[in-house]
Amino acid sequence: MCGIFAYLNYNVGRERRYILEVLFNGLRRLEYRGYDSAGISIDSSLPLPPPPLSNGSSSDSLPPLVFRQAGNIESLVKSVYEEVATTDLNLEESFSVHAGIAHTRWATHGEPAPRNSHPQTSDTGNEFLVVHNGVVTNYQVLKETLLRHGFYFESETDTEVIPKLAKFVFDKANEEGDQTVTFSQVVLEVMRHLEGAYALIFKSRHYPNELIACKRGSPLLLGVKEFNEDMSNGPSFHDVKLLTKSGQPKELFLSSDANAVVEHTKKVLVIEDGEVVHLKDGAVSILKFDHGKGKCSGGLARPASVQRALSILEMEVEQINKGNYEHYMQKEIHEQPESLTTTMRGRLIRGGSSKAKTVLLGGLKDHLKTIRRSRRIVFIGCGTSYNAALAARPILEELSGKYFLSIPVTMEIASDLLDRQGPIYREDTAVFVSQSGETADTLQALEYALENGALCVGITNTVGSAIARKTHCGVHINAGAEIGVASTKAYTSQIVVMAMLALAIGSDAMSSESRREATIDGLFELPSKVREVLKLDHEMKDLAKLLIAEQSLLVFGRGYNYATALEGALKVKEVALMHSEGILAGEMKHGPLALVDETLPIVVIATRDPCFSKQQSVIQQLNARKGRLIVMCSRGDAASVNVGGSCRVIEVPRVEDCLQPVINIVPLQLLAYHLTVLRGYNVDQPRNLAKSVTTE
Repeated sequence: MCGIFAYLNYNVGRERRYILEVLFNGLRRLEYRGYDSAGISIDSSLPLPPPPLSNGSSSDSLPPLVFRQAGNIESLVKSVYEEVATTDLNLEESFSVHAGIAHTRWATHGEPAPRNSHPQTSDTGNEFLVVHNGVVTNYQVLKETLLRHGFYFESETDTEVIPKLAKFVFDKANEEGDQTVTFSQVVLEVMRHLEGAYALIFKSRHYPNELIACKRGSPLLLGVKEFNEDMSNGPSFHDVKLLTKSGQPKELFLSSDANAVVEHTKKVLVIEDGEVVHLKDGAVSILKFDHGKGKCSGGLARPASVQRALSILEMEVEQINKGNYEHYMQKEIHEQPESLTTTMRGRLIRGGSSKAKTVLLGGLKDHLKTIRRSRRIVFIGCGTSYNAALAARPILEELSGKYFLSIPVTMEIASDLLDRQGPIYREDTAVFVSQSGETADTLQALEYALENGALCVGITNTVGSAIARKTHCGVHINAGAEIGVASTKAYTSQIVVMAMLALAIGSDAMSSESRREATIDGLFELPSKVREVLKLDHEMKDLAKLLIAEQSLLVFGRGYNYATALEGALKVKEVALMHSEGILAGEMKHGPLALVDETLPIVVIATRDPCFSKQQSVIQQLNARKGRLIVMCSRGDAASVNVGGSCRVIEVPRVEDCLQPVINIVPLQLLAYHLTVLRGYNVDQPRNLAKSVTTE
């Protein structure tokens, strides 16, 4: 939810104005994640040199400056420059070495306000500063301890205990005569006391021009831009001496999201849970946190450094720009023909010498036999990702069978599975679906499944994400960067990946050969069919104008399109802030029918599939009760569904029934988009929501 960004230049002269703008732009790249306040910290002036034999620690350096503001990033930018204008701070002052940190906060503990914004500080002298994503679950206990030691708290956040704890550890070490205490030792001792999920960056006046990053459960990565040496061979990170040549000019970036780094460099290190990354003297040392190791031999523990290698980001700056579109959500809806093509590229095989039609999923090929022998397949996700799995479940059930023995396919919402401690067995295949690959509930469910011995498969859009790293195998959906909070192209690509998964699992079942081939043909046609349905854009805008003043919307679907009803309703409530409910049409008479009257708009999805005749009956019954109907049907079926000419009909292209949800969701995405814009809401950053849900 929150966003972290930090920038450190080493032996590269940068003016204070430039440093500010890099930090501000980093935060702008993180806006889509959701936030309600923001803040930054930079140095007030060139730090004084540390005294001799101090091991780099300098208590004499001037306190860092901290700027915090509720509201959007532009409010922060304005307040910073207004405050600078009233002081003698020189924006043109140049720094050959400087470490700055920045943060966008989504309120969890304490209202959006400057005092609750990050960076949070240890004291009025800003001895230690911290930006934090996640939740410290034991902060109340830590706070009570620190209060007893004379600390004063200004915020209601859980984060404030972290810099204060760092100051307590630092002061205690110096009182005990540990004159060689390093920044990393302080942070490691702080981590030993923290419980919960977090990504942290520390800055301290005692350790000028140094930054420390660490994480457990929340995403964080390091970007490296070097000016004098080609790093294309991907050097390993060893320790502080071996990363690069001494004095080599470079810029280092820390971020909770690759979007804020890619415009500077594509060379990154995805920080693992329990790693402590120390940036000092332009070099990087990586230490492994061991919760069991605390103080030793009268001082703080000194763990050995570990080796890691840089990887290359496979994304372009253009992917995170809006281009000619007004909003990211609009762009991402219209990108779906291309994103679906990319999702399937190299994975569908049709023709050749054998004229075979097959699916190749390289990330699963070594595990397909195990999946086919599974006792059951359990799909686990949240929100849109759960809906995508639900849309694909029928074809998985159909094609996973061999000689009439189908593998049961079950669905679990991640948080509910954890609350119930639901059964997961060694013979199960657990499939974890997440656009970001960092969804907190889904990650916790993954840990639970791993503990229970299940084969864990990941389906995610983010290379290097926690789910991609921790699962035994998986498939990247390759939908491209999705910036809008409301997922659109990731949803349709997830359905396609899971349809291909069903094809791969059922590839040796002769009884379903014709069905598999028809589905593969349908997948090849899908991008062009989506281009056709996108031509309904103006029609959906006109419909949105009719619904702009409505308070509620019902969406009825069944079979393959029950998921479409859920996802369509979710899109409307997410961005248009309008109550909407997706309902299984078979449950209509078990309560929902009581809501039907001539004022309530109702969408019925009635495209050609095995449930078509049942949906015709639903339309008849809703019409008999004067329901205000909007019916989505296959092209050419308008007369079959428009009872008495009273329905508004949306005709969509027909595809193989198991792929129809990919087509049917697009008009509802467009409807949600236009409703939001017409109502004057922020379509890319809906109220109270965030792109990546990294806390429970």
